[in-house]
Amino acid sequence: MNPRLLIAAPASGTGKTSVAIGLCAALARRGLRVAPFKVGPDFLDPTYLSRAAGQICYNLDGWMTSKTYVRSLLERKSAEADLAVMEGVMGLFDGASPETLAGSSAEVARWTDTPVLLVVNAHGMARSIAPLVAGFSGFDPKVNVAGVIANHIGSETHRQWLVAALESANLPPLLGAIPRGALPELPSRHLGLVTANSVSLSDEAIAQLADACETYLDLDAIESLAASAGPLDAPPAATMQAGPTVRLGVAQDEAFHFAYPDNIEALTAAGAEIVPFSPLHDAALPENLAALYFPGGYPEEYAAQLAANRPMLQSVSDFAETGRVIYGECGGLMYLGHSLEDRKGNCHKMTALLPLKTRMRKKRKRLGYAEAHLQANSLWGQAGDVIKGHEFHYSEIIASDIAPDTYQIIRRAGRNAGPEGFAAGQVLGSYIHLHWASNPQAVTYFLDTCRRHHD
Repeated sequence: MNPRLLIAAPASGTGKTSVAIGLCAALARRGLRVAPFKVGPDFLDPTYLSRAAGQICYNLDGWMTSKTYVRSLLERKSAEADLAVMEGVMGLFDGASPETLAGSSAEVARWTDTPVLLVVNAHGMARSIAPLVAGFSGFDPKVNVAGVIANHIGSETHRQWLVAALESANLPPLLGAIPRGALPELPSRHLGLVTANSVSLSDEAIAQLADACETYLDLDAIESLAASAGPLDAPPAATMQAGPTVRLGVAQDEAFHFAYPDNIEALTAAGAEIVPFSPLHDAALPENLAALYFPGGYPEEYAAQLAANRPMLQSVSDFAETGRVIYGECGGLMYLGHSLEDRKGNCHKMTALLPLKTRMRKKRKRLGYAEAHLQANSLWGQAGDVIKGHEFHYSEIIASDIAPDTYQIIRRAGRNAGPEGFAAGQVLGSYIHLHWASNPQAVTYFLDTCRRHHD
């Protein structure tokens, strides 16, 4: 039956991530196998949810993929679980458009018939919780807001008032009330040193979040709420015909790790053998690779170490000279460039496979969805093909001897944002994090290109 619930909020900053992490951990303590999911394109929160649940977290993104894909992925990845916990993105109805549900948590809740737990910041609020919840539960009748968690309450009396306010208005019940200060603060999830690991999200911090959820949430009622979700009955996932094996080297370490797990699984299904390596710690590439993939991450935080690993820089350069395929996204693009200037203004030499230089900014440079329209045949398809993705970066290109002519980028509301994608021979770098489920044939095309340039 795929029991499931979606943790949402009226806005960012209410504590829904802390609640989602704590709930995953608390349910896992009960001996349940919890399948974690994150709505939207975010790479950061999934690492927190994965640590708390002890399972891989998958993104459910309605804008980059599709209703069929979201339903199928949720069904497949929660099939063996006792319960799925889905963390929403921003406010419940916030997404890619101010006029539609596209890309929102509400869209995913509707598509998957998932009950929503609304996390409300109740500080300084009593009966006013009722019109707030009434607005969210009544805004779209097909979005089932089925319960409320009040965060930052002041006392037991405050909790009782909130219960009475919701009951008297015949609104979804209060299933938890968390006192101010009961949830330990999470590390700032700014674009720097925020991926969850044993340091940034310790076992002790996870235990404290689980303790708070066990103490202040009605876990039995929440389990019952999740069990009330109807069957998904998702269409079967499209099968992909695997071609001859392609040994694909994928950078995986502290500096490079922003890759959607279902993207990697799509590569495997199409014939890729994933061979991880570390540009930070390894002295050379693994042997007999057909292509390289550098995902996004934090190369700026490790720029000095990356630059100091000259044997690896040389190994990547030698690989490129053979004419084999190399692809880099966002942080990977920065590594493929000539140099990277960190936040302190220090310049670090990178691989120089692409004649461009990048630098970090104090303010965010870009955040948002993007459609990549291929302007010519490339690694991902033929001219005219479209692949969806998103951008999130604080860096910018400050000098380039190469034109970005691989993609034409269309952003929200059909706005033409100009050219993107830097190519030199079989090396391609871009700031766009592509989701290949938006165009499944792109994976096959990519691996065929890798085979062609390796044979």
